[in-house]
Amino acid sequence: MRSLASWMAAQFDPRLSCDDVKRTQDRRGRPAILKGLMDAEDADRAASSGVAAIIVSNHGGRQLDGAPSSISALPGIAPAVGGKVDVLMDGGITSVQDVIQTLALRARGVLLGRSFVYGLGALGEAGVTRALEIIRRELQITMALCGVRDVKDVGRGILAA
Repeated sequence: MRSLASWMAAQFDPRLSCDDVKRTQDRRGRPAILKGLMDAEDADRAASSGVAAIIVSNHGGRQLDGAPSSISALPGIAPAVGGKVDVLMDGGITSVQDVIQTLALRARGVLLGRSFVYGLGALGEAGVTRALEIIRRELQITMALCGVRDVKDVGRGILAA
């Protein structure tokens, strides 16, 4: 247990800053995507550093017990970056209705790893394809039930007060 704790501690550098991100991007010659932003101020700083996108994520709640959910952080973050970068979200997405809610809160997209893992485990590559088909079909149905034809038109108006 101590070796695991030591290894985990060595993986994080609390001194990491947006200047470091910018330097890394300059060296690589292309923008980065930053994951794990849960604060509007941090998101704005990240957007100003030239990243291509940010991912609102609490890493599945595994990193910090009691951290807020990704979906609860999203409404403060999306407006803070004001379209400077794409805002994506992961964590807690268990249905297409969660996807719609995330889009309504101004995320550009969601990350759905769990759905693909389940499909892969059940049927291999065909299962991943089937998972995508199910998600696409459920998204069409959910949008229709919300009176929306195009995913670009999903907005806060579909959310219950």
